[in-house]
Parts: sequence; structure tokens; C-alpha cells
Amino acid sequence: MRKRGGNGGAEVFRITGARQGLAEDVRGRQRRYVISMAIRTVSVILTAVLWNVERPVAIVTLVFGALLPYVAVVIANAGRENAPGLPSTFVPAATRPMIASGPAVTPAEPGAEDRA
Repeated sequence: MRKRGGNGGAEVFRITGARQGLAEDVRGRQRRYVISMAIRTVSVILTAVLWNVERPVAIVTLVFGALLPYVAVVIANAGRENAPGLPSTFVPAATRPMIASGPAVTPAEPGAEDRA
């Protein structure tokens, strides 16, 4: 955030428009990847346990366990997210209202001077 001293000509930046830090972004992507790989591990274990008990469920868990790594890698490698819905990051300085001049003077009618 940047601010100049005094009241006149202050330049203010909105903190709500700032993107999250790079370290936080990487940490979030790593956490999503680890969670999805834990789900994959559970899926593979369920496949082994259910193979002779409920074969259709075991096949579903096998397919899920086979497809999840691809989805997890695509999600983890996605770039940083842009925030198009956030407000502008710059707030322009307030402008001072101009002092209004006196009442407007209308010119006399062009033929009024000739008649007098």
C-alpha cells in the first residue's frame, strides 16, 4: 500500500485487489495434490479389498484410482488464478470541487441598444 503524506494528492491502493502470495499459491496446490493422492490410495486399497466381495464396486474404484492421478496433476499444474471479479487495485485521489463563479451574465439582446 502506498500513501503520500498530507491530505492533498493522496494516492491509495486497495489491498483487496492484491493476489495471494506465490508461497501460499504453491502450498494450496500441493495440499490439493496430496489430498487427491490420498483419495487415490484409499480407492486402490478398496479395489483390492472389494475385488472378491463386490466386483462392480471394485471396478468403479479401480477406474477412479486410475483416472485420479491425471486429474490431480492437471489441477496441481494449473497456473495462478486471476481474480477478474475484484475491484480495481487503484483508487484515484479525490478531486476538489471547483469554486463556482458568480451568476451567469447573459448578453443583452442585439437590437435593444439600437432602439434606445
